[in-house]
Amino acid sequence: MNILAHLAFSGDDPEIMAGNLMGDFVKGPLAGRYPPRLTLGLELHRAIDSFASGHESFTRSKRLLDPFFGHYRGVLVDIYYDHFLAAEWEHYRVEPLHSFIARARAIALGFAHLMPGRLVQLLPPMFDEWLPSYADTAGIGRVLRRMSARVGRPNPLALGEGELLRCHRELRGDFQQFHPALATFVVDFLARRG
Repeated sequence: MNILAHLAFSGDDPEIMAGNLMGDFVKGPLAGRYPPRLTLGLELHRAIDSFASGHESFTRSKRLLDPFFGHYRGVLVDIYYDHFLAAEWEHYRVEPLHSFIARARAIALGFAHLMPGRLVQLLPPMFDEWLPSYADTAGIGRVLRRMSARVGRPNPLALGEGELLRCHRELRGDFQQFHPALATFVVDFLARRG
């Protein structure tokens, strides 16, 4: 669910960005299902997720969170890391965050005809509400409460803002170690595959 990171690590290729955005919504084998660059974006999404789940900073962040959150700890860390990326965007990117979100929105809408319907339905709130609110903790709290309601079964996501506040300093430190490592990983991945 780290939407902002997946978009930010897509480079300047619109097809890779669209594919990377689709990653949580496309399951199974990819061969022949989408155009090659879109498929590369889907593969990049999967590679980023795999890299994150095995990285020591990400694992440490998950362990920081109260065990009460169970298997949702990974989802929360994804969103918390997007929060830190948004809050400190100018340290990592030249393009202003609001301009990046507008550009990514236009790209996503341009590829909507190739996207799963569930994702297409989420594009308006994703770009108009969620991503613009990621930079502050209250915005993360609103996103998590909406996510919790959409899950359809009891879950602790609505309480995630408090956990972000409780562990903010440690999570931020983990993110600051994780982000450059992910940047290097993505550059290498695209150099090998692109």
